Amino acid sequence: MSIKPEIRIAGDGQAWAHEAATFLRSICDHAIRARGRMLIALSGGSTPRTLYRTLAQPEWKRRCEWPRLHFLFGDERCVPPDHPESNFGMADRELFQPIGIPPAQISRMKGELPEPMEAAWQYEDTLRSLTDCRPPDMPEIDLILLGLGEDGHTASLFPGTEALNDRSHLVTVGRAPAGIALRLTLTLGVINRASVVLFLVTGSGKASMVRRVVEPQSEADRALPAARVSPASGRLIWMLDQSAAAQLRTA
Repeated sequence: MSIKPEIRIAGDGQAWAHEAATFLRSICDHAIRARGRMLIALSGGSTPRTLYRTLAQPEWKRRCEWPRLHFLFGDERCVPPDHPESNFGMADRELFQPIGIPPAQISRMKGELPEPMEAAWQYEDTLRSLTDCRPPDMPEIDLILLGLGEDGHTASLFPGTEALNDRSHLVTVGRAPAGIALRLTLTLGVINRASVVLFLVTGSGKASMVRRVVEPQSEADRALPAARVSPASGRLIWMLDQSAAAQLRTA
């Protein structure tokens, strides 16, 4: 049974970035009060980059309890960490280095390994160790950040691919239809076990897909990867700007 998503709409540009940063901080504060630390899985892409740059500004560096955060990744391209399209590389440049996050607080996916499935298995072990979770249970991540592709993909779960239906692993190998094909990605089982899933979406180019995912009208809409994100007992939140929310009927 799908849960009803929470929709938050801010202005475009810096107004969205400020509200997204404020909201993320509130989620972090709640998790830290409840559990003493925060496990957050980051996303790649231009919209998360905007958020990371905002969080790295001096005013935000002082507002967050960075030492209590541990950073994970929702997906990664199968490239070395210094590759220009590495999700880790982007987060390192825009967030980790400016804030001074030590390596001990970062668990990255090793996209450079010659066997992607080996990298997936290693990351699965990392997730289980960090959450003290044994098979067949799913680990609970406090917050997973997700983006939305124009084809409805999220993380590296693309329409019509095997990774979308992988129920045997926490982390698997995804295949993109364009660009760097091989990816590492969290599976839907892990995403849907999260305490909070936060979609970060901006821009008019995403408005049509936002409507299809948030307000599905057909089985094709409901089959989209992003539409299959529905945390079992957590919160599902969409942080949109005015442009991305423009076609929503209930906005």
